[in-house]
Amino acid sequence: MRLVFMLLLTSFLQQIAMAQVPKVVAGTIKHYDQMPSKYVGARNIDVWLPEGYSNSKEYAVLYMHDGKALFDSSIMWNHQAWQVDKVASQLLQSHQIKDCIVVGIYNGEAKRHSEYFPQKPFKSLTQAQQDSIYKATRGATQPLFADTIQSDNYLKFIVKELKPFIDSHFATLKDRANTFIAGSSMGGLISMYAICEYPQVFGGAACLSTHWTGIFRADNNPIPATFMAYLRDHLPSPKDHKIYFDYGTVTLDALYKPFQSQVDSIMQQKGYTDANWLTKEYLGADHSERSWNKRLDVPLLFLLGK
Repeated sequence: MRLVFMLLLTSFLQQIAMAQVPKVVAGTIKHYDQMPSKYVGARNIDVWLPEGYSNSKEYAVLYMHDGKALFDSSIMWNHQAWQVDKVASQLLQSHQIKDCIVVGIYNGEAKRHSEYFPQKPFKSLTQAQQDSIYKATRGATQPLFADTIQSDNYLKFIVKELKPFIDSHFATLKDRANTFIAGSSMGGLISMYAICEYPQVFGGAACLSTHWTGIFRADNNPIPATFMAYLRDHLPSPKDHKIYFDYGTVTLDALYKPFQSQVDSIMQQKGYTDANWLTKEYLGADHSERSWNKRLDVPLLFLLGK
C-alpha cells in the first residue's frame, strides 16, 4: 500500500508540474522549475524559443517579468495572457524583428510588490513616508508588501545569475545592443529601474502601463516625485539605449497620464528623441493582459525592429 501511495503521489506531483508548463501556439517552451538564487526566492523560468531555433544562429534576448502571464491563459487566475509566442512569431515570420528568444521570469507571488518597487527611489523617501507606504493595501485589507523592498536583489538575480545561465545554455547575443527587458504595471517600473541601474547590460526597456503611483492612490502620494527625481539623475545615455512607455485610459491606467507626461518631459530634457524613445496612449485600454497583448507588437517592433 505504501508503494502504491508513493507512486500515486509521484504521479500527482508530476501532473502539477506539467500543468504549470505553459502551452504555446508557436515555438516551444523550455521550463525550469523553481530556479534557485542566492538573492531572491526560487521561481519558475520559461524560455520561449521561436520555430526553427538553432544553435548555429545567435539570438537577441528579451527578459520579461510576470512570466506566468506571458503565454498560456489557462494557467492564469483571470484566464488572460500576453500571448507573447503568437505576437513574436508573427513579427518574426514577417521579418519585422530580429531573431530573438524570450525569458519569462515568474514573480515572487506575495513578494511581487517588494521585488518590483524600485529600491533607490524608495530609500530617498523619509522614514515616515516609507513606513506609511509599507502599510499600503490592495483593496480594504490585503497588504501590498509581504516583505521589505528588495528590487536591488531581484535585479542582481537577473543580471548575475539568470543572464549568465541563459547565455551559457542558449545561442544568444550577449551584448547590450541585443539584451532587452520588459514588463507591465509594477513590471514596467522594474524594467525602467533595470535599464537605469544596469545600462551596460540592457540596451532597451519596454514599460507598459507603468505604475508610477507605486501604490493605489495618486492624491497625497510622494512616490511619483521620487521616481521623477531618480530618472533625472539615472536615465542612461540616449546614444545607446531605447525606452518605450505606454498607458491606457480606464481602470488603473487612468491614474498614469499626468505622471507619464512628467516622465516625457524628463526624457526630452535628457536628449531622447523619436529615434530612441516612444510613449503611446491607448484610449479605452484597461489594465489587463488582454490590453497588453493587443499592443505588444508596438514595443517589440520599437526595441527589436530590423
